[in-house]
Amino acid sequence: MYYRPEKIDDALKTLSKHKLTIAAGCTDLLPSTQQDNLGDNILDITAVKSLRNIEVENGFRRIGAGVTWADLENYELPKCYDMLKECSLQVGSRQIQNLGTIGGNLCNASPAADGVPCLLSLDASIELSSIYKKRVLKLKDFIKGPRNTDLQDNEMLSAILIPKEAEKGNSTFLKLGARKYLVISIAMIACRIDLKDNIISDIAVSVGSCSAVAQRLKSLENKLIGRNIKDDLSSDILNFKYEDYLSPIDDIRGTNSYRLKVSKVLVKDSIIKTIDKFKIKG
Repeated sequence: MYYRPEKIDDALKTLSKHKLTIAAGCTDLLPSTQQDNLGDNILDITAVKSLRNIEVENGFRRIGAGVTWADLENYELPKCYDMLKECSLQVGSRQIQNLGTIGGNLCNASPAADGVPCLLSLDASIELSSIYKKRVLKLKDFIKGPRNTDLQDNEMLSAILIPKEAEKGNSTFLKLGARKYLVISIAMIACRIDLKDNIISDIAVSVGSCSAVAQRLKSLENKLIGRNIKDDLSSDILNFKYEDYLSPIDDIRGTNSYRLKVSKVLVKDSIIKTIDKFKIKG
């Protein structure tokens, strides 16, 4: 069975009756089959136009699960989304950016999923829809481990929800890999900062590719909130015990110890770069 509905209600009705694999761009799904076709029992949601919308409602910015990386790059968004736009330019290749979706990136649940650190730093929640109900989970609770999410058989990820109170300040995304494109990252950082009179009033720092699931560094954030950006923050950043929060693996791209060292440098660089985006008062 291959079904490509144009309305989300039709997609959910079909999903309630059949056990189907949801396809939303197939940039991850097709390679995972190890074949030259997707096989049977596919629900292709790429024709559901409502899933490509980005809109503000009920105190949240609602990003449809079918929004592509190219959509994000071109959509006018507040400065706090710069990290997500910078991320979108580094996902795979231009062909993947045109087809790959932000919802698919989350459901694939790779430890190296580029969008996860950015969305964690935006306090994102996930909207899951079925024919019976909708439910909302924090992103940190949705992704349970590598290739493992809380998505149920009769559900589809319909939207990412960003609270309006998180839409403040500037942001930066940094990624280290063996090359610029078509790369699985060694480490990546998403940083969002808001300032008030040169004082850090809000900061969110998330690290990807250095643990089974991307992690927010809440303890580091708490150390930096209230600090004057004209002070030297390097000591607090570089001496933070990253190993208490991250658990990187050894693989062909890098060792555990290398990833920890790289994370410290990338966090420092992302914070400095984000602060530099502000017009600093004298």
